Amino acid sequence: MTKKYVALARVSSREQQREGFSLDIQEDALRRYAERMGGTIVKLFKIAETATKQDERRAFKELLAYAKKHADELTGLLFYKVDRAARNLFDYVELERLESEYGLEFISVSQPTENTPAGRMQRRMLASMASFYTEQQSLDVKEGLARRVKEGWFVGHAPYGYRNVRIDGRGIVEVDPVNGPKVKRIFELFAYHGLTLDMLIERLAAEGIVYRDSVPRFPRSTLHAILHDRAYIGEVEHKGQWYPGKHSPVVDRETWDRVQALLGGQVYRTHEMTYGSDLITCQCGHKIVGERKIKKTKAGDRDYNYYRCSKYASKGHPRIRLTEADLDKQVLALFAKLRIEDAEVRDWVLKVLRARTREEQDYTREQRAELHRQLTVIQGQTDQLLNLRLLEEIDADTFAAKSTELRDRAARLKLQAEVLDRGHDENADIAIKAFELSQSLTSQWLTADYAAKRQILEIVCLNWLLDGVTLVPTMRKPFDVLAEGLLSKESRHG
Repeated sequence: MTKKYVALARVSSREQQREGFSLDIQEDALRRYAERMGGTIVKLFKIAETATKQDERRAFKELLAYAKKHADELTGLLFYKVDRAARNLFDYVELERLESEYGLEFISVSQPTENTPAGRMQRRMLASMASFYTEQQSLDVKEGLARRVKEGWFVGHAPYGYRNVRIDGRGIVEVDPVNGPKVKRIFELFAYHGLTLDMLIERLAAEGIVYRDSVPRFPRSTLHAILHDRAYIGEVEHKGQWYPGKHSPVVDRETWDRVQALLGGQVYRTHEMTYGSDLITCQCGHKIVGERKIKKTKAGDRDYNYYRCSKYASKGHPRIRLTEADLDKQVLALFAKLRIEDAEVRDWVLKVLRARTREEQDYTREQRAELHRQLTVIQGQTDQLLNLRLLEEIDADTFAAKSTELRDRAARLKLQAEVLDRGHDENADIAIKAFELSQSLTSQWLTADYAAKRQILEIVCLNWLLDGVTLVPTMRKPFDVLAEGLLSKESRHG
């Protein structure tokens, strides 16, 4: 009866280069052995140099499962060498169990051993040596990567905006002359032009700045990752810590700090639209979310913004979905109610708005003092941390982690202080502009950008509820009185 074998061929790129054997060489040797023994290979498992640890593990488990299922039909398991059979002793034990419990002979075609106690001991020694080599190689690689990071180099592929090059046989990273300026422009636009991520995507497209030839528009998630990546200020990440790098920064520190403060630790949101981001609550108590659909038309791609409850698909929930135009109409109708024809009443409302901001200005001064106090504390902590490092009372990793944390905290506080110093009367100006908008043509709302609309909505109303298809706002003072139409020359002193 023809003998039947299951075989495994395994190789990594380093082993292939060092030892000179490939999957093809192993496969040929395995098939020649099976033919010489008067048999055939009924199932061949291959693990290539490109396999991930997960894929490699899956292939090994499939081999074990197949061998157990067909044990009565099989003669044995074929491997090129013992170290091709298993990467560690745990896997080798599983293969020995197939031999002892299922009667499947373990056969190494280039390292033949007898199925005797002495032969099995020889195989175990070879397996132990292979396991030791694998563990030692892993340790050497980790130490090599750590050294490379401490020298200031990336351990893998350079981030977008940089490129990997080899000079005198050594891999280094340099600014990509094509993509590097794109990254710099992304930071400049976000830091100094008041753009959201969605607006940034449109601005880059308008300026003809493409992400890749195959994907011209920058994905939103990619921009979010770029704006958070410290590699662009000349640092290198390793195991969650950042270290000074030898590559040239693409972004100056001032711009970087400003971007991080503006991001404010925000998490990535798939959509950032006028009526999204927790602005409106559904009558069921859950938040209204936005979704953007792109439809292809003869005139080109068109964006459509829809809003629905986050529990839209729940059983029994009304299947209501509104467009941005639907909500715009209701907001514009609300603004129409705020309009006051009487000039004296309009002047009085402006006076009230200005008076109300005086208390806010006092609070702003207190905030500014507190920010400066916190900055002083952080500077003291930074000096103390440096002294501890100089005295070698803390290690380099701890120093790097705490330094990064303190720098980021200081950057956020400085930007908050800058905003307070520069915008002493900013809240008053916004409230006045919102009132002036309510008295002007509604077309101004339709031409406002995302940030301006959000500010206006939050100043005019405390919160928004969606009851069916109707927006129900809770107005702030004095807009609540304007919306009810109760103001007149006689009532304005009430």
